[in-house]
Amino acid sequence: MADKVQTAYQQSLSVYDDVITGRKWWSQLYLKLFWDGVDDNKIAKQVLSYIPNDFSGKLLDVPVGTGVFTQQRYQQLSAADIQALDYSSEMLDIAKQRFVDLSNVTLVQGDVGDLPYPDDHFDIVLSMNGFHVFPDKEKAWSETTRVLKTGGLFMGCFYVANQSKRTDLIVKLLSLKGWFTPPFETMESLKNKLTSRYSEIELSVEGANAYFCAVKK
Repeated sequence: MADKVQTAYQQSLSVYDDVITGRKWWSQLYLKLFWDGVDDNKIAKQVLSYIPNDFSGKLLDVPVGTGVFTQQRYQQLSAADIQALDYSSEMLDIAKQRFVDLSNVTLVQGDVGDLPYPDDHFDIVLSMNGFHVFPDKEKAWSETTRVLKTGGLFMGCFYVANQSKRTDLIVKLLSLKGWFTPPFETMESLKNKLTSRYSEIELSVEGANAYFCAVKK
């Protein structure tokens, strides 16, 4: 399954940023038709706003992807120690170009299901557009929780099922290619997952895109 996901993202590298940011006319049409016109840029900005402006601790970004949403925010967090991890070496190659001048960002090739960090290591774990792709979601939940300190912030966003029939349909088709990996969270299951591990939960949804911030118990 992981190889299928890797192949899918290798094949989409040339258009990945255009699709998720909606910066081309055809990607705007795709987002309007199948994602209810939800603006991923706006959601990413909201998620990243949960990071305190004076943050100087350790942050894990998994998956970092190409860094298209995070580059500007990480420039503002010069005192932070940011570990930016992705399974795809090709994605990391693009992120490397974006973060070339940022000494506070370290790029790491790795698996969210087996994170190369000790328990209670990070003050913040950030996961944008990852959980709908991760092949082993239980391991992803376990590992992102494990490496986060008690009282640390877990924040992110990803697709949730049963919010939009059109979105569910396109996700079902794209899953055949490896761009999404079932099973998917629903708003109810996501709330339950967060509640069992975290407190002070802020959880919202736009279209079929959930975004959240919570504190580890």
